[in-house]
Amino acid sequence: MDRPTQVSTTAWRLPDAPLRASAVSTQLVGLIAVVSLAAAARIGLPLSDLYALKAPAAFALSMVVALGFLHEHHPFARFGPANQVTTVRALVVALIVGLVGELRAPVLAVAASAASVVVTMLDGVDGWLARRHQIDSAYGARFDMEIDSLLILALSILAWRFDKAGVWVIASGAMRYVFVAAGLWWTWLQAPLPRSRRRQAVCVAQVAALTIALVPFIVPPLSMAITASALAALVYSFSVDILWLWRRAA
Repeated sequence: MDRPTQVSTTAWRLPDAPLRASAVSTQLVGLIAVVSLAAAARIGLPLSDLYALKAPAAFALSMVVALGFLHEHHPFARFGPANQVTTVRALVVALIVGLVGELRAPVLAVAASAASVVVTMLDGVDGWLARRHQIDSAYGARFDMEIDSLLILALSILAWRFDKAGVWVIASGAMRYVFVAAGLWWTWLQAPLPRSRRRQAVCVAQVAALTIALVPFIVPPLSMAITASALAALVYSFSVDILWLWRRAA
């Protein structure tokens, strides 16, 4: 449905109030959960005092960014169950992000791998809920994608830190952010891309490869071969998209 062309500022902002309240309440609950889980993790795992700050900070920052897209891309009055599941995924990813810079202990690699499995299992649940309740939106798709991107970046850094592959493995997580940054210079890169099963499959492959590589008994050269294959698929996928955008712009 088209947006009305004549509407007062007050009338346009009123429907946004319950949406923001629903989103912020969900995110506050998520932040409390991250703080509690990070504190509990420090009891059973060899983690520094900074971990209890890094994980909540990562979650809070990602939620601030998510709120920035809420008004423009979320057409419904409530945050919705799908986005609430994505928020749960975000808090688990924040716990993984907090592991960056921690002690290179095998138990932390196992913890990162296990947490990644949880995030992966929840992936798709949010999309299913959105379709079931007919509340799928551009916001939900973007929210989900950003959490996946942050997960891949964190896992790629951990794969390097645990000597599963060379520093080149970080390209798996950094490539999308480089692509977004390049779009600020070459604006034709900002054009919307069509939906692609290939892109979704490559994303799943990145997460799976990095998760498997972090398992303690998966060591080089096997871990290097797994992550290098996934990175090659990612480079191919980005090349296809960039070529499509360039031809469209031309």
